[in-house]
Amino acid sequence: MSARPADSGATWTVTLVKAGRTKIRYPAEPVADDGTRISVRAPWAAPDVRDFGFVRFEPGDVLTEHYWRDRWYAVKEVRGASGELKGWYCDITRPAVLRGTGLVVEDLDLDLWVSADGASVLRLDEDEFEASGLAGRDPVAAEAAVRALDGLEHLARTEGLAGLVT
Repeated sequence: MSARPADSGATWTVTLVKAGRTKIRYPAEPVADDGTRISVRAPWAAPDVRDFGFVRFEPGDVLTEHYWRDRWYAVKEVRGASGELKGWYCDITRPAVLRGTGLVVEDLDLDLWVSADGASVLRLDEDEFEASGLAGRDPVAAEAAVRALDGLEHLARTEGLAGLVT
């Protein structure tokens, strides 16, 4: 990706909003911003291990997160403390908004997990998406979210996600 490098030593704040409320806020190191894609690096933001069954997120993990101003998803490359690639966690979101050093992303409940070897591609939280009522409140956003999930899943199964974030 051709992008201007971020300021060395700078810290941004990533805010993930869900249903109008802040779900989580954490510091991240800006890596690059090409005007369309914003990339940051951050440690796993929770103090505890989160075992999803298909992957464990734990203190020491490092996420390189890629957000787009014109796409309805974020792709997070997940690496363990020793640097091994665990896989990619993809959040379906509205396009990201950067205001100064604050990156705000609205989570739309749908997620996709892609294992490091690409053998496992899992659609997640479709029940939460359905229960959110987004389709009734904002059918255009709901349709964009489903299209984004379908597109990412297709890409993961046919080409892999590494090319999307390198």
